[in-house]
Amino acid sequence: MLRNRTALNHMRMMSIAAIVMAVGAIGGVTLAAGDKFSLKIPNGLAFSEFRGYESWPVIAISENQGVMAVIVGNSVMIDAYKEGVPGNGKPFPDGAKMVKIHWVPKKQESYPGQPTVPGVQHDVDLMVKDSKRFADSGGWGYGAFDYDAPSATFSPATEADNPPQEHDAKCGYACHTVVKNRDYVFTEYPTR
Repeated sequence: MLRNRTALNHMRMMSIAAIVMAVGAIGGVTLAAGDKFSLKIPNGLAFSEFRGYESWPVIAISENQGVMAVIVGNSVMIDAYKEGVPGNGKPFPDGAKMVKIHWVPKKQESYPGQPTVPGVQHDVDLMVKDSKRFADSGGWGYGAFDYDAPSATFSPATEADNPPQEHDAKCGYACHTVVKNRDYVFTEYPTR
């Protein structure tokens, strides 16, 4: 009798362990699939280099090619803007980072004035100033990550995107050369 009870307890424990492991494995896959901070552009920027960007101060907003965006910056970037960079002719210092978060706009039909507000997230673009690491792209490293709303996951942008994104941290350099005289930064810091 004791032997049967011991065997039954052992089987129960094994079943419970199997269920716990299965749930853990499924949860682990979900966490891994949704962990944007594990993503990296080949030979380039890692999303993890921008951890905390969700609470950075706003530099500006924009609307372009059917998407709206908010551009945020870390304290190094914001301090440089407040000191007059790039209008004062000085470059942004190493460590300056900015993130551009794009959404597909939608009308808020039930609100007064029917304002246009962010809808589904579209993508996230990253920039970091590191004159040694990115010496061959004006001192800036770039990264673009597409957002897939149904799965709530990000993936590195590709050459199929518009504009096409190369597979390295220089993906934004070609576009940004038109503002070389502004240290490769399009975004202005508007009056508050």
